[in-house]
Amino acid sequence: MRRTLNKTLLASSVLLALGSQAAFATNGMAPHGVGIVQKGMGGAAAATSENTMNAATNPASLSNVSAGWDIGADIFMPDRGATLVGNAFPGADGSYDGNGKDLFLIPEGGYKKQLNDKHSVGVVVYGNGGMNSSYDRPIPLFDQTNTTNAGINLEQLIVAPTWSMKVNENNSVGVSINLAYQQFKATGLTNFNDPTQTSNVGSVTDQGVDSSTGIGATVGWQGNLSPTVTAGVSYRSKTDMGKLDKYSGLFAEQGNLDMPAATTAGIAWQVSPKTLVAADVQLIEYSKVKAMANPNPGTGLLGTDGGSGFGWKDQTIYKVGVKHQVKPNFAVLAGYNHGDNPLESSQTLFNVLAPATVEDHVSLGGEWKLNNKANLAAVYTHALKKDVNGSGSIAAGSGGGEANLSMQQNSVGIAYSVEF
Repeated sequence: MRRTLNKTLLASSVLLALGSQAAFATNGMAPHGVGIVQKGMGGAAAATSENTMNAATNPASLSNVSAGWDIGADIFMPDRGATLVGNAFPGADGSYDGNGKDLFLIPEGGYKKQLNDKHSVGVVVYGNGGMNSSYDRPIPLFDQTNTTNAGINLEQLIVAPTWSMKVNENNSVGVSINLAYQQFKATGLTNFNDPTQTSNVGSVTDQGVDSSTGIGATVGWQGNLSPTVTAGVSYRSKTDMGKLDKYSGLFAEQGNLDMPAATTAGIAWQVSPKTLVAADVQLIEYSKVKAMANPNPGTGLLGTDGGSGFGWKDQTIYKVGVKHQVKPNFAVLAGYNHGDNPLESSQTLFNVLAPATVEDHVSLGGEWKLNNKANLAAVYTHALKKDVNGSGSIAAGSGGGEANLSMQQNSVGIAYSVEF
């Protein structure tokens, strides 16, 4: 009966994640952490083994967590907008509110089964992030007919079957196969739906939702450097996604939008029996994905290999977290996360659609031990407001001036964990 219940709960978490609306993230287009407890520690998870959700960052951690399952969800509330100034295009100047949709549900789930003394298997399911803007009115620079509100929505999901092996008492290795799904929609970009702008007229905007799938992998190591210090390293490969055919005239490489590679290294120190401190450094390689990295203007029409993109650079992210056991049944979680925003000030015009400007995140939460087998965690995260003002961001041929961006975010998450 219990095994049936566990399988039912796991299947429910997977289905919940498949229906997720994980449409905007915080480190560029990536979440600042994966897992509610892990987010409470600033996203630091490469060297820790709090629960099954650590395997989303480092699959080797699966060897060091208890068999069981986790299910959780974030309520994510971004506040984003743009202001155009000094532009000669009639009616373009002014402020634009990008919060037509301002509430997103981001579910997650994880599972582990211990096969024997050395081998573990499991699966983690999580929103990999994405990008979203939903403006309150048309933007004339994007739609001179002033008929359709501008906006985009990108949602990405990863289902990651995972295997981990305990090499010896102090070291473990692991690998995840990342089965990826994404969907995308764009509206209000009719100015680009022209043969002078795109290589594929009719596949730029207002084509409804399109989707694609892909496959990648994450490999990792986790080991004990001393009785109180643990380290971990993981590498997630670039995930080659199928083309978004309905938007082949918008994204570079005929609608190709891959998930970028990411490398994470971390260390965790059990300062005292009650206090754990963890820190990660992560590099996300946006520069290897042309749709994200190509500058605006590009070297070719939209949709070509050199077509305009978002002009994003690689992003290095620093994550620090603390878990302090206040009582036997209650621990405080706190974290800080910083990553310079990946967009240049000269590239703000296209990034009106994806204003990923936030850099600093602070988290605070708690974890309650309900009984010997079950835990409950709750975390609040605030991404501090960040403005990025354009510098030469709108070409003279488009009326000149600047596109200025702004964003801040709040999220509240809750998770429930059960050990077998």
